Amino acid sequence: MHSAPPMLATLVLALALALGLGSLARWLRLPPLFGYLLAGIVIGPHSPGFVGDAALTATMAEVGVALLLFGVGLHFRLRDLRAVWRVALPGAVLQTGIAALLGGLLGAAGFGLGPGAALVFGLALGISSTVVATRMLAEAGQIGGPAGQIALGWLVVQDLLAVLALVLVPAASRAETEGLAAALLGAALELLGFALCVLLIGRRGLPALLLWFARAPSRELFTLGVIVAALGTAYAASELFHVSFALGAFFAGMLLGESDLGHQAAAEAMPLQRVFAALFFVSVGMLLEPAALLAAPLLSVGALLVVLLGIGGASFLLLLAARIPPGMAAAVAGALGQIAEFSFLLTSYAIAQGLLPPEANAPVLAAAFGSILVLPLSQRGFAALGERIAGSAAWYRWDHARPGIGFALPEVEGLADHAILIGYGRVGAVVAEALRCHGLAVVVVEADRLAAERAKARGLDTIWGDASRAEVLRAARPETARLAVLALPDAAAARRVLQLVRAANPEVLAAVRAHDDAEMALLQAEDCVGLAVMGEREIALGICDFALRRLGVEVDAVQATIDRLRAGLPAGTAASG
Repeated sequence: MHSAPPMLATLVLALALALGLGSLARWLRLPPLFGYLLAGIVIGPHSPGFVGDAALTATMAEVGVALLLFGVGLHFRLRDLRAVWRVALPGAVLQTGIAALLGGLLGAAGFGLGPGAALVFGLALGISSTVVATRMLAEAGQIGGPAGQIALGWLVVQDLLAVLALVLVPAASRAETEGLAAALLGAALELLGFALCVLLIGRRGLPALLLWFARAPSRELFTLGVIVAALGTAYAASELFHVSFALGAFFAGMLLGESDLGHQAAAEAMPLQRVFAALFFVSVGMLLEPAALLAAPLLSVGALLVVLLGIGGASFLLLLAARIPPGMAAAVAGALGQIAEFSFLLTSYAIAQGLLPPEANAPVLAAAFGSILVLPLSQRGFAALGERIAGSAAWYRWDHARPGIGFALPEVEGLADHAILIGYGRVGAVVAEALRCHGLAVVVVEADRLAAERAKARGLDTIWGDASRAEVLRAARPETARLAVLALPDAAAARRVLQLVRAANPEVLAAVRAHDDAEMALLQAEDCVGLAVMGEREIALGICDFALRRLGVEVDAVQATIDRLRAGLPAGTAASG
């Protein structure tokens, strides 16, 4: 009798448990990653029953981390930081420093860590999860507002600090023998060599190579090319420059993100990234040893307090010091007050490098579990505190103090009141030309690479990618658009795009191309659809109009017949009068 190999059993059970417990966590209004961590505990070596292959899961987890950082690199834009840099840059650096100091003191007291190891342990407790924070802001309806912009800028700075921390880990592990300054210098030179190689060779070479696949008729070749670019660059960085596998993937994402291939590359990589990221959280959960938590409960509680005070509390106070309104500061701090993926990555990597003892994993995991679990309570607590401060005399005096002390929040630049044209085929090209003739702002989203290049050659703002993928459509800023024109030949894709547009902006009006009577009826029932057009019917009506006029039917009667036919009613007998 044939039995499944242990590798296959581990993979299937890990994914199945991640799905089931992730769904349960979502039902409890917790992030799915909380369920993924629980799945890892269930199949881990410290729980009874089936024990998964830890080495296999760890290998797949490393791929997941690389794809996770590849996605961060794809979305990393200096312009995201520029809009709120006066608040986010100093605030995030100071907040991370405060949390790292508190966490370092905890690590030194609990594990007797040296300066380098204590710094890495503190950084693991000082960097928020971008996934959790953005989801919390989105559920609160604040992701597109000022609070969301500040939080996103803050997270960008934290992500950059996390990437630098990956460089610090091997440097800090050598610091015990070489000295911290010499170790950091060596790591910086290796990183500089890799960065120069990537920028001089990869900046043009990588996008050019993927552009060749993008122009090919086979979409799966481009998808495969994106994954090979991410993991291939990561592997080369690890083998040639002794840079971490994950950091190499980040650089690959950053290079592609600067090109117009970035949006579609993010959409293609996202499904695989989510699967492997789930396996990463499962592998982290497998490391959790309940006995270690029971052996050092004070360290676990201390780590949780470092996260709540060093991230949430420090962020709140720093935003108030920058004269950000208390309600907005509370929303940002409430979303940031947790840790997850980068904290796990730093801790696991530092343990593998021999910098941190294996026991250091338990308090970091406890802090992650606890901070995510109490996040709804901490959000409500910050909101209540913000309301109280906003009505106090002390805040009034501080907010109206002499100018020049705090930071002013600049307005976020971007598209507004524009039209989004989905599809630049025979229909879309005519619509785009009409809008451009009248000087109206229009953004074209086109899935065919050659058609997108034609639109760009006409001077149109063009995004290449499949608009039915949220990562691509988001680049067209549907939340600030006035009109969406869906000139797509695929009815299913058009419905999917319409759902995404409505989710981003319920007020937007849409003009949609339909393909049959049933599709017309469905589209016309949508509140946001201002016009639904079926191409074949309009061609027939145009011919009817010409024929009736040529045969002597009066203009009013012709129009009445056309209107009735367009509405799907019998034309009846036109009376001449």
